[in-house]
Amino acid sequence: MNVTATEMSRNFSNYLNRVSYAGESFLLVRGKKIIAELHPAPRGRRLTDLPALFKAAPRLSKDEAEDFERELKAAKKSLNRKKARDAWES
Repeated sequence: MNVTATEMSRNFSNYLNRVSYAGESFLLVRGKKIIAELHPAPRGRRLTDLPALFKAAPRLSKDEAEDFERELKAAKKSLNRKKARDAWES
C-alpha cells in the first residue's frame, strides 16, 4: 500500500502498529516517487537457540548412523578418484 511521506509522518505510530501487529507493508511515497518501504522485520531464530534445536532434533539409530557413515566414506572415496578439472581450460 502506498502512503505519502506526510501521511506517514502524521500517523507514524499507527503505521508501526499495523506493521508490528497486522504484518502489513507500506511503500513510502514522496511526490510520485517511492522512496522507502516499511515492512515487518524477518523473523528467524537466534544463534543462541542452536543448542536447543540440536537437542530437540531426532536421533539416528545405531544402524542408521552406521549406514550414514558408510555412505559418507563411499562418497568421499568417489570424490577423491575424480580428477579436478582445470577451470581455465575450455
